[in-house]
Amino acid sequence: MEIIVGSVLEGNVKSITKFGAFIVLPGGRSGLVHISEISHSYVNDVKDHLQEGQEVKVKVVGIDDAGRINLSIKKAVDPPPQSQPFRNAPRPNQYARKPDYEPRTPNQQTSPRFVPPANKNPGSQDFEQMMKQFMQSSDTKLSTLRSEKRSSRRSGHK
Repeated sequence: MEIIVGSVLEGNVKSITKFGAFIVLPGGRSGLVHISEISHSYVNDVKDHLQEGQEVKVKVVGIDDAGRINLSIKKAVDPPPQSQPFRNAPRPNQYARKPDYEPRTPNQQTSPRFVPPANKNPGSQDFEQMMKQFMQSSDTKLSTLRSEKRSSRRSGHK
């Protein structure tokens, strides 16, 4: 029997390794199902999912230049239905702030586009100015610390 990439076949688990399982295919050839291709869920140990002699449905995902056959169990079967995760489930928010306005009627005009408020603190400085002041004060503090360190060394060596 000729094995073609993309075909789905039945096979038996021949041996299990820590990185996957070798499957005997019809016609006597064997292929490898890598640990990442065993299940749609995380596989820590192959033996938790497969047993030697077990019959499995596999899909041929590749044949390399050396003739080795790469197989996948998870691509041969439909993925399990995914339930809606709890964190994405809609739920009422009892702390939601109620609007301070009445909803518009279809005849009312829409409000103008949002305009961010002007700077509330006219004495505030831009980032570059603040950074410049920080660097100056930092340099002053560093030079003070260095001079204190030098003077303490001199006084200690008398």
